[in-house]
Amino acid sequence: MANASHVYQFADAVIKQGDFEIEDRIYVVNQILARLKANDVALLDNQFDVQPQTPIDIVNVLIEDAIQRGVCDDILAEREQLEASLMDLLTPKPSTVNRMFYQKYQQSPQAATDYFYELSHLNHYIKQEAVAKNIVYDVSTEYGKLEITINLSKPEKDARQIEKEKLAPASKYPQCAICIENEGFYGSMTQAARSNHRIVRLNINGETWGFQYSPYVYFNEHSILLSEPHTPMIINQRTFENLLDFVRQFPHYTIGSNADIPVVGGSILSHNHYQAGRHEFPMALAKVERAFTLQSYPEVTAGVVQWPMSVIRLISKDTKQLIAASEWIRKRWEDYSDPTVQIKARSNSGERHHTVTPIARYRNQCYEMDLVLRDNQRTEAYPDGLFHPHQDVQHIKKENIGLIEVMGTAILPGRLKDELQNVIAYLEGDKKVSLGVHEKWAHEMKRQYDFQQLDASKIVRKEVGYKFERVLHDAGVFKRNPKGQTAFNRFIITLNES
Repeated sequence: MANASHVYQFADAVIKQGDFEIEDRIYVVNQILARLKANDVALLDNQFDVQPQTPIDIVNVLIEDAIQRGVCDDILAEREQLEASLMDLLTPKPSTVNRMFYQKYQQSPQAATDYFYELSHLNHYIKQEAVAKNIVYDVSTEYGKLEITINLSKPEKDARQIEKEKLAPASKYPQCAICIENEGFYGSMTQAARSNHRIVRLNINGETWGFQYSPYVYFNEHSILLSEPHTPMIINQRTFENLLDFVRQFPHYTIGSNADIPVVGGSILSHNHYQAGRHEFPMALAKVERAFTLQSYPEVTAGVVQWPMSVIRLISKDTKQLIAASEWIRKRWEDYSDPTVQIKARSNSGERHHTVTPIARYRNQCYEMDLVLRDNQRTEAYPDGLFHPHQDVQHIKKENIGLIEVMGTAILPGRLKDELQNVIAYLEGDKKVSLGVHEKWAHEMKRQYDFQQLDASKIVRKEVGYKFERVLHDAGVFKRNPKGQTAFNRFIITLNES
């Protein structure tokens, strides 16, 4: 149970970290009590054996006390709403956060992002203990090391939460999960608690954009750059201008965009946004295997990247030429078809199939733009997508291959944690274990390896990495074989045609 000392301890943390001063202590205590629906600290005057040390530790104790007093239901949504509301007291108001960010920016772009990232950890907007549950490892392949993440960070909803969600009234505010109106939003049964959420306003290419961190960071300093208005995802010349302007302002970050069409796009196509972070992805480490010339853009170095997907890398110190070259390739690809390798720009009804997944970075005093060619055709043989994970690898990954996966970091479903343990048990000799969708794969590994001599868990981890490599091959429009690469060269030739 909580006691009065927890309230005062949290009040002191609020004063230390937030917008309040020591003269505000009584006010802060009363704000805490209001959120806990407690009339006075005497209601909380019970003994607790261990003194919490961090603000989130204290908040968790206070939430447990609220649940035991019956003023907070023990379901995910209400717990998170109360937590975010309490942590909001500790978080400086948006104008203060923005002012501090730009004060730090005068020291360096890195100092600014360090400040905001640390704040997002301190106020528990970034849920680090949840992220720590993820299973993360590397697998060596012919393309370098691929990064594997089994995503266990998002908490599971219980039956009561799901039932309340069904009964909750529909709401159109905020319009989506990344709208700027989420800043300070209390939350609901179906919408995330965001009382402690802060967004830094950036001037990107003459427009106001919001910059925030992801609550469940999938890579180092995983952040989101979102358009101020709720407008759909789009890839065009403005996209390349925006990405390079962000990299100019924050050269220690990589930034990219999901594709803007279904099947090959991200999970949120309704709101234009990009994802950034301080992380060197496997694709960035991949080499250019063959260079080519773009005659109209002499200041741009171009080449095909050695990668399972079809990637063109453009490098230049001249951002204007880099932007123009990127847009030229995007527009050429949008209307390009090659029936010899099943590449089709549009459906018979005129639906667009082609776009790019762009990634920008600053490296070796030059700007780089990686353009990953995407095609979202569905066929009778491949109803989920011709250039989507095929059926035989969907037991590992069946979701869209978005920006993060494109760059070589697999975000795999949490179901795999238990399913792979069953596979390992089978390989170690348990014949009664249920293999489910992994049965064929498990039998193949049983025939391929001697598990009396080899560690089954290490083999399974490695083979999951190989499955992800196959997933990326499936998503590649020009396959990594002579026929596919010859077709890729034919497309490159068209880039120098008028």
